[in-house]
Amino acid sequence: MSQTRAADRASRRRTAAAPDADGTFTHRQIVTILVGLMVAMFLAALDQTVVSTAIRTIADDLQGYDLQAWATTAFLITSTIATPLYGKLSDIYGRRPFYLFAIGVFVIGSILCGMADTMYQLAVYRAVQGVGAGGLMSLALAIIGDIVPPRERSRYQGYFMAVFGSSSVLGPVVGGFFAGQDSLLGIDGWRWIFYVNVPLGALAFAAVWRVLHLPHERREHRIDWPGAVTLIAFLVPLLVVAEQGRVWGWTSGQAVLCYVVGAVGFVLFVLSQRAYGDDALLPLRLFRDRTFTVSAIGSVVMGAGMFGGLLLLPQYLQIVHGSSPTVAGLQMVPLVLGIMSGGIIAGNTISRTGRYKVFPLIGVGLMVVALVSLSMVVEADTSVWTMAPFMVMLGLGLGFNFQPVILAVQNAVSPKEMGVATSSVTFFRQMGGTIGTAAFLSLLFTRMPVEIEARIREAAANSPEAAQQALQLQQLGLEEVTSDTTRILGFPLLVDPFREGFTASVDLVFLVAAGVVAVGFFVFLFLPQLELSAKSGIQARQGAAAGTTADDPGDGGEQAIEAVGAVAPLSVAPPTGRPRDTGAR
Repeated sequence: MSQTRAADRASRRRTAAAPDADGTFTHRQIVTILVGLMVAMFLAALDQTVVSTAIRTIADDLQGYDLQAWATTAFLITSTIATPLYGKLSDIYGRRPFYLFAIGVFVIGSILCGMADTMYQLAVYRAVQGVGAGGLMSLALAIIGDIVPPRERSRYQGYFMAVFGSSSVLGPVVGGFFAGQDSLLGIDGWRWIFYVNVPLGALAFAAVWRVLHLPHERREHRIDWPGAVTLIAFLVPLLVVAEQGRVWGWTSGQAVLCYVVGAVGFVLFVLSQRAYGDDALLPLRLFRDRTFTVSAIGSVVMGAGMFGGLLLLPQYLQIVHGSSPTVAGLQMVPLVLGIMSGGIIAGNTISRTGRYKVFPLIGVGLMVVALVSLSMVVEADTSVWTMAPFMVMLGLGLGFNFQPVILAVQNAVSPKEMGVATSSVTFFRQMGGTIGTAAFLSLLFTRMPVEIEARIREAAANSPEAAQQALQLQQLGLEEVTSDTTRILGFPLLVDPFREGFTASVDLVFLVAAGVVAVGFFVFLFLPQLELSAKSGIQARQGAAAGTTADDPGDGGEQAIEAVGAVAPLSVAPPTGRPRDTGAR
């Protein structure tokens, strides 16, 4: 009897969450689903800000400040590779099981990260965590595309911005609090940065399990495992050489081997995608659509430049200004306010005008100006208030780019490929971010010893006491200080030269990041401006099943895309029945 009642309750929940016959969700249904998504999105967004704020403390404690790129890059590698897999498989089997799987793996990876004893262990466990993270954000965006029409999506922009804004503010504070504790309940303070994901993950899992019940029609398929393997063979060697090139030498035998393996992996990946056709991990025919191609290339460029800028600001504030992780997080609030404002402004304007192309262009311009300005303004003694306007400008640029690019792609592709298209754009942004993170950190650690050594020589030439401390530092080894930056405090007369050298290295990275982002402006010039559809992904798929929408745009070019994505609501008769398989997935 109790099992029957439980089944009845579950059935009622699925019915309450199901759309009307024409695929329309009520505002209440959309908000209910979004609540579940927002918890999981908050989990992913919080983890990024928490870890980035506290990475210096973690790296110093594990005696590996100069190895931190492994922890960051390992997470980005696995999340990048997993992202298109989640998108493709969720198109075939439904979003729900893979979203729950992503949450579960993310929580397991978080527990392992909290148990790490070395930077290498942390890198491995962050890789596990990244497998789950690859689905948290991309699947949430795909689900939003399923239930909310592009033209109406800005009505719910505030919910998304609230998640990112609150996580961006709370993350550094929470991360700083835990990182600032030597011990909490007998456990190193920084380890709680990962353990806090466990209760949040359990809450996200329960929320998604309860509210996410979408109709889905399963279709015949082949799973492109060769594509996944060759994608790994393509990306991993290039990321390894980006991290180790400064040690090996960029033209060394190991580096050349990585280049060759990566090139072979790329060729095999393209061949596997061609062989699998529509079942491919990344169907090549999507690139026939100019919107998708421009968005993919632009996302690579923006991802690289974005991570280059965001990665170093908290570290500059901690190492040069001496801010605690908590204070550094609070000092990043102007950037957060810029991101939130940019997203809300873009969403409301797109809702009124239906025009999205202008925002990536303006956003790129703001980011370039902000990064160039930071490279010129930032010195060892620059106040945070001087930097604040440029952080706001950088945040506005990011806010103008994030949602409009995803929106453009979701509006352009066939509704049955909503998941793979959304995850592919996220994949390209993450791929750019992964390569950018490895490259910019490599650039930082390649330049930092040169700049610091030059400043120390200048200080030693002007002060016998400084010369004596410089000799002691030379005996210790400069690499020991770059592995644990707190050791420089043992040489008080060299602290300022160290900070000046670090700042000069950061300025160079900002300038290079600005150059990378600037390329995005010329890429987004070619982004088509299509009319925004008034149909959600589910409505469009049900309409296609009833034979009232255009053919698959992947086969018909942009004219068919515009037909599918027409802004005026089409007069669509409700389908005669639900798809064959309407089970909640």
